[in-house]
Formats: sequence, structure tokens, C-alpha cells
Amino acid sequence: MKYFLIAGEASGDLHAANLMRAIIARDSEAQFRFYGGDNMQDAAGSCGIMLRHYKDIAFMGFITVILHLRTILSAMRSCRQSIMEWQPNVLILVDYPGFNLKIAKQIKAHTNIPIYYYISPKIWAWKERRIHAIKRDIDEMFSILPFEVDFYKRHSYPIHYVGNPSVDEISEWKKERKANLQPPLSTLKTIALLPGSRINEIKANLPLMLQAAMPYTQRGYQLVVAGAPNIEDSLYMELSNSDSQFSIFRGGSFELLSVSEAALVTSGTATLETALLRVPQVVCYYMRAGWFVNLLRKFLLKVKYISLVNLIVDRELVPELVAGQMTPANLSRYIAGIVKGGADREAQLKGYEEMAQRLGEPGAPQRAAQIICRKLKER
Repeated sequence: MKYFLIAGEASGDLHAANLMRAIIARDSEAQFRFYGGDNMQDAAGSCGIMLRHYKDIAFMGFITVILHLRTILSAMRSCRQSIMEWQPNVLILVDYPGFNLKIAKQIKAHTNIPIYYYISPKIWAWKERRIHAIKRDIDEMFSILPFEVDFYKRHSYPIHYVGNPSVDEISEWKKERKANLQPPLSTLKTIALLPGSRINEIKANLPLMLQAAMPYTQRGYQLVVAGAPNIEDSLYMELSNSDSQFSIFRGGSFELLSVSEAALVTSGTATLETALLRVPQVVCYYMRAGWFVNLLRKFLLKVKYISLVNLIVDRELVPELVAGQMTPANLSRYIAGIVKGGADREAQLKGYEEMAQRLGEPGAPQRAAQIICRKLKER
């Protein structure tokens, strides 16, 4: 069968690639065309053609999108035309809702091609009105977060919970890790700092993280920053003062977290990965005009928490310091609670087990591929 996929960012490229491999295992005649990245190209091999790299359309933020609107609209027209000309058996959208939901509307209006969505847009957090477009244009939704099932049920829209890809990725990492691999860091106790992957996130969070955690270097701890792939070491150094003592690790966040006693993590998928690797954490997300942001949050966000860990267990298992709450003093107080001997450490570790049970076993892309192939055969 013919599969057309659209992924618009690095994480979507990775998840889509794993889904493609799972589809190939079930459909030996699978053909792919896609908007995506290098991971998807590797997965498709000779049976797939990448029509456009996601880096050409991965624009975020209102101003950035406006400045590149012509490029985005051109990509949409080209994408729509490619789908209609190729007439795939299914269109599979991977997250990236700003682009993908518009494509879905156009394809649904002019063709009978079934449209499946792998990794739901986070409409439960904001832009809940998108549920109307999803109910109108999406034939099957594949969720990777267990609480999304109840959210969609409230809107009378049944979905498939297939498990979470982060569970698969960490499981595979553990399998592939060589038994004789030496820890990448010294034997010092380690506090990991994960300030994000975008420049603005790093600039906002890293200085505060360093200020709060620096006193722990006097207690035998080393501070290690997880270096983002496209960020030069010089940026991290510019954001520190002359008294800062830390190192930058580029061997992957899983490797760093596996030898860490505690972690300070900018909100995102990294909070979930940190929990799956059983590292107590504080979730950090600083923004300027914090009092105003906290005020707006009550009106804009539809959820009580920003970290996936807390959303999954439906309580504040890991502390969240957002906007104006993200201060060195607050952060320092919470660090004391999660290092060994801290009052909150064991409760977090116990809660992580509950979270892992709710997420389920590895096999998310395989379960999704099984349903996709079955649904297509039924058609």
C-alpha cells in the first residue's frame, strides 16, 4: 500500500520513522512519500521518497511564522498537490498541528483518502476548539498519552491509545547499551541540568539553574549540562559567570541521566524521559514578566500542570517552577528535597512507578502499525 506521512519537526521525524519501520514489518509492499527528516529517510530506504525536509518548514512562534508565511503556504500547496497526484491509501499526520490540520481539511474536502493522526495535537492544553476540525477531518487518532483517552471521550470522539514512544526509546537504549560501557562522567555525584533545546529556553533557564545548583559543588557534586545538538558550547559558557563550575556533556541525555542523582529539567518530553530513567527532578520554565504570565496561564491553559509526568499521574508529583515562580531561591529549596537524603526523593521515585504503569509496555509504533494496516485492509 501507499503511505503519505507528514512530520514537521525533529521529534516527529523520529517517531514517524519508527512507525514506518513497524508498517514495513507488516506490509512488505509498503511505499512511502513524506515530508520529514533523515530518520524517516533511513527507515523508508529504497521504498520511500522524501519530498521536503522538515527543516524547511519548522517555524515556531507568531513573528517567525509571519516572516516565513510565504514559504509555509508554498509548502502547503506543494504538499496538497503531491498527495492528490499520488493518491495514497492513507495520509498519516504526525503531531505538528498548525500545518497538518490545514492539510487534513483540504484533503478531506477534495478526496476520499483516509486521514490518520499519530501523536495527537495537545488540544487538551490549549486551542481546544481544534476538536471540531479533528472530528470533521481525522478518521483515526492514535494517542501516546493515557489521559488523552478521557479528554477525547468527553468530546464523543473515540481514539486509540497505543503507548508512549519514549518508553520504547529508553527500552531500546538500555538494550543497545554495551555491558562494558564506562560511565561518561567522573565518579562525583552528578546533578544534571537540561535547560532545553532552543536558544531562548537555554538563555532563560540555564543562568537560574546554575545559580541555584552551584552551592552543591561545595558538597561534592558536579553540575553537568546536557548540550543540545545544534547549540555551540560557547553559548553555554556565555550564560555562566566566572565562578560557575560545570561541564557540558554531548553523549545524549539518556546517558547523562543514567548517572545522575537529580535533575533540573526545562518542561517538555525531557521531563517524561527523566522520570522513566528514575531520576528525581524539578521542572523549570522561566519567562519574563512572570506575574503577568502566571495570570494569563489561568485563562489560556486548560490543564493544571505543564509537565507530562504530573499530567499522567494527575497530581503534582514533580515540582513545577513556571514563569515568576522560577527563582534561584525556590529552585534551591526544591533541589534539597530531591538529592539523596532529601524529604521528597522517595515519593517521586514511588510516583514514577505509578506513571510507568499508566504508560504501559514498549511497543507503541508496533501497536499503531497493527491498527493502521488492519483498518486499511478492512477498507
